[in-house]
Amino acid sequence: MSQTSIRWSQPLQPFPMRGRAGLPVGALDSVRTRRILAVCFDFIAVSIFSFGLWLALLVLTLGLSLVLLPPLFPFVAFFYNGLTVSGRKMATPGMRAMGLEIRTNDSGDRVTFLAAAVHAVLFYFSWMFPPIFLWSLFSEDKRCLHDVFADVIVVRRI
Repeated sequence: MSQTSIRWSQPLQPFPMRGRAGLPVGALDSVRTRRILAVCFDFIAVSIFSFGLWLALLVLTLGLSLVLLPPLFPFVAFFYNGLTVSGRKMATPGMRAMGLEIRTNDSGDRVTFLAAAVHAVLFYFSWMFPPIFLWSLFSEDKRCLHDVFADVIVVRRI
């Protein structure tokens, strides 16, 4: 099968990534809006997971783990993003609900756990400097700056 005839119904097959011209038609349509909604969904999910884990640890240790619990949200978010994005479906549950997936920018392959976790850390770090998100308005492939540094691209599942 040639590189030009690969279809999106085969998510594990890489697709040619040579700028915007190498993407399938419609791969970047409304990606920014969908990403914002996916982040909201994922933020709620990570909050629920973090609270459940916090409550379980609090009960199991009879309150002795309160010293260790404050950094629980970033820890949960790190593994939530790393495991779901590097998994078989290549997206967090929020991204799947919005019809998005993350692929490597150069080859279109599945993202490794380390790259997915670094992408998540860079994403949460960029929240401290919100003007960084304006980068995607000027990028032709709608990538944010943390996408560029992690060498990934977010595209729609078609």
